Amino acid sequence: MPITVIAKLKVKPGSEAAFEAAAMEMIEKIRPSEAGTLSYVLHKNNADPTEFVYYEVYSDPAALGAHSGSEHMKAFGGMIAALLAGRPEIAMYSEVARK
Repeated sequence: MPITVIAKLKVKPGSEAAFEAAAMEMIEKIRPSEAGTLSYVLHKNNADPTEFVYYEVYSDPAALGAHSGSEHMKAFGGMIAALLAGRPEIAMYSEVARK
């Protein structure tokens, strides 16, 4: 059963471009190496450019685990640690219905 993750991250003012560059680099590594990552989309809040939200869908818990433990995810965490204005808010959801 697919698992959806919504991750909200707040970056320090002035760090938006650096965060976006690091995020784009990491996202490019997901495409060829994570078959179980069905969707991985980054959004920026229109009213607050320091707030970003990831919408992620994984085929199953193993795919989420593979993503979380990947080398590119660990590297990304290191790249953005100093850019964040607090801890990310992460929520996981199980799919109930689909049209």
